[in-house]
Amino acid sequence: MSQSQPKRVTIIDTGCANLSSVRFALLRLGAEVTVSRDPAQILASDRVILPGVGSAPAGMQALRDSGVLETLGQLTQPVLGICLGMQLLGQSSDEGQARLTGLLPFRCRKLKADGQPLPHMGWNTISPGDHPLFAGIADGSHLYFVHSYAVAESELTLARCHYGQTFSAAVGRGNLMGVQFHPERSGPVGAKILQNFLEMPS
Repeated sequence: MSQSQPKRVTIIDTGCANLSSVRFALLRLGAEVTVSRDPAQILASDRVILPGVGSAPAGMQALRDSGVLETLGQLTQPVLGICLGMQLLGQSSDEGQARLTGLLPFRCRKLKADGQPLPHMGWNTISPGDHPLFAGIADGSHLYFVHSYAVAESELTLARCHYGQTFSAAVGRGNLMGVQFHPERSGPVGAKILQNFLEMPS
């Protein structure tokens, strides 16, 4: 990282995600990383990561059980949702008809894979837009995906991907961002995206 002061990052401990790979990826970039569900810790962080693995209903239940659901709406620092964590930023999901956090105005729908296997699992290319999260990321860069539900393109879309249909590989508005792929499992390109997240202006 270019800054002399390492960024303090809190990964929200939802209890339902594989947090270690995200944590190690951030540590390799020089960040100070804490895994926590303490609202004071989360609010005091320079950056917040919302991870997620599994289903939307289970993810929302984990947020409620962890006691951080209300805290999410109070955050003003950069926040990055990863995979299911991105989807949880939306309003609703067709998966289990789940009501989500409502922090961003989108709905998650079953991916129309045009006969291809679901989940969409493995490496695929993205087309990034002009956003600090994707600074230095070339069109056609490969990233690692695992998902069956997706977010349609909209004014929130920061990057696109195609698998049967074109969908949002990343979304964002203001301090809230989400990526459908797993940057921590996407090699140097994923590391660069995480570094951009750490270095973008607060």
